Amino acid sequence: MWNDFKDRRDAEGQIKKEGRLPPGQSLTLKFPVLHYGPVPHYPNLDKWIFRITGLVEEERTWNWVQFNQLPRRKVTLDLHCVTRWSKFDMEWEGVHLQDLIEAGLLKIKPEAKFCIQHCAYGYTTNTSLDAVLSDNFLLATHYDGHTLEPEHGYPLRGLMGAIPGQKAETDRYLWKGGKWLEGLEFTAEDHPGFWENAGYSNTANVWREERYWTGR
Repeated sequence: MWNDFKDRRDAEGQIKKEGRLPPGQSLTLKFPVLHYGPVPHYPNLDKWIFRITGLVEEERTWNWVQFNQLPRRKVTLDLHCVTRWSKFDMEWEGVHLQDLIEAGLLKIKPEAKFCIQHCAYGYTTNTSLDAVLSDNFLLATHYDGHTLEPEHGYPLRGLMGAIPGQKAETDRYLWKGGKWLEGLEFTAEDHPGFWENAGYSNTANVWREERYWTGR
């Protein structure tokens, strides 16, 4: 236990020197599991469907086989949870919206300003359009070379992190990426989701420590 504590403390000190630890956060060497409600199970993905709807030139629907044939990329991200843990240099793989745009598979209408992530059990979370088009957002299917575990969002999750060594306006707390993702909806108006309606920040910038809505 002492070695684990010392390793974590030393690693956190190094991360702080690099300017990668947002205010109020602590480094973890684990991968905590946090969510509301039960974990959905997918014994097979024959009926799994992912949808892109709303303010797009053409709405899209892909089954699991088709989704995994889309352009893919691997990224390294730091994750920052609103509950104050941060995990660094995590390797992810999945689909990036910019790659779909470049491949002609997605065309978002100019009036779209927001993206709503629709997940299992009717859960939603909202972000500005620039956030989901940034390099630090991914439709993730794999972590550390393996498919996601159920409690981490299998088969698909929206992943909102931070590019190591960069501080971007689009760096958000982790809840802004929805687990068990089923679709994206592009809208002109913002529609706060589950945690936003429960009092959490609508913008959730990690460097400004925007954890909760300050209007109350």
